Amino acid sequence: MLLASMAVSITAVALPALSRTLDAPVSAVQWIVLIYLLSVTIVIVLAGRCADLFGHRFILLTGLIIFTLSSLLCAAAPNLTMLIAARAIQGIGGAIIMALPVSIIRGMVSGEQTGSAMGLLGSMSAIGTALGPALGGILIAVFGWRSAFILLAISGFVLLVPAIKAIPASPPNHKTSRSLDLSGATLLAIVLFLYAVITTGNKNGLNWDMTITIPAVLVALIIFACVESRSSSPLVPLSLLRNPVISASLITNLLISSVMMAMLVVGPFFLSFGLLLGEAITGLVVAVGPVVAALAGIPAGRITDRFGIRRALAYGLAVMSIALICMALLPVRFGTAGYILSLIMLTPCFQLFLAANNTAIMLAAPEDQRGILSGLLGLSRNLGLMTGASVMATIFVTALGQEELVHAAAKSVGFAFTVTLLTAAGLALLSLIITLISIRK
Repeated sequence: MLLASMAVSITAVALPALSRTLDAPVSAVQWIVLIYLLSVTIVIVLAGRCADLFGHRFILLTGLIIFTLSSLLCAAAPNLTMLIAARAIQGIGGAIIMALPVSIIRGMVSGEQTGSAMGLLGSMSAIGTALGPALGGILIAVFGWRSAFILLAISGFVLLVPAIKAIPASPPNHKTSRSLDLSGATLLAIVLFLYAVITTGNKNGLNWDMTITIPAVLVALIIFACVESRSSSPLVPLSLLRNPVISASLITNLLISSVMMAMLVVGPFFLSFGLLLGEAITGLVVAVGPVVAALAGIPAGRITDRFGIRRALAYGLAVMSIALICMALLPVRFGTAGYILSLIMLTPCFQLFLAANNTAIMLAAPEDQRGILSGLLGLSRNLGLMTGASVMATIFVTALGQEELVHAAAKSVGFAFTVTLLTAAGLALLSLIITLISIRK
């Protein structure tokens, strides 16, 4: 889980060096990050389904090998095109090592300890997110951008040995047909690709006609649902989505991921252009979030085990809504201190939601379908991140009234930040309502 998170954050730091070394524009270099996220998003559900059919341990080890070898390909890439292609392959391995730890760890611990285990995974994810920029920045400054991918390759290779020794072998699932739903996988890939185009395409050098793309993704989604409902071995069993606990968990996971992406996208702009902080101070303030998340993950899991999933979810989402309202109002009035205080209040609640939500969906999962549900959980998170990056940035720019932040007044930036965070608070409240309804059911 740590490695999967680090693979995303470490490459973001390498983008300026890649732009200079490869003499490529920012819109082209950003595809190094985007293609990885797109590959992960498309493959993650298929990875979970393969784990259910052919064994979680076998698929996880396969994913580690793919990730390690593709990291070496990234390090050896002679040009930007080859690097982007290697990152697409790396995303296949990244999808596997991102999804399967959740389902594997559920089979290794008792139900009473599932929350603590999910909290530990949350801490590892936060540590990986924080370590990526720190280690990547040092390595790139000393050895160049290729060293970041060499680090990922070495990490993947080192992890193979404990993975082989520690993770118990899981027999293939013989209860259902072992054939893969290739038609469903193809249709889902088309749906996800078109959705990614809608959320990111025109912002990164692609010019797609949205009047065609949006209806196309809706048609593809309807065809996918029809195919899955008639398949004897569907990629995504639609019966799972009728479970109120599972459906509510996936929807709220998407919404809260969108909310947290608002902080990642809009927060640094507000700190730089609203509070007029320098780059170094902005980086330190932003780093408070991952540090608090790393410290809060394990306690959040233990709270979930002790007080129950329902209370943890309700409390986490309620306080998160309040924290987002504080984040919308306090920094504008009290500056950096208000931002840090709100961030310290918000992040532990996010970790509590993650631990409780992941526990809820894993305990509700049938034993032979844990892999596909962990894949759907990862998919909902990635869709939320893509949606948040697009929608929240659009809300921010619309409230600002202009696209050029350099020429915007600090008060205007603060107003746009407040509007965006109040919108995020509304999404958190909507998640709380959905959760309370599912608890009743």
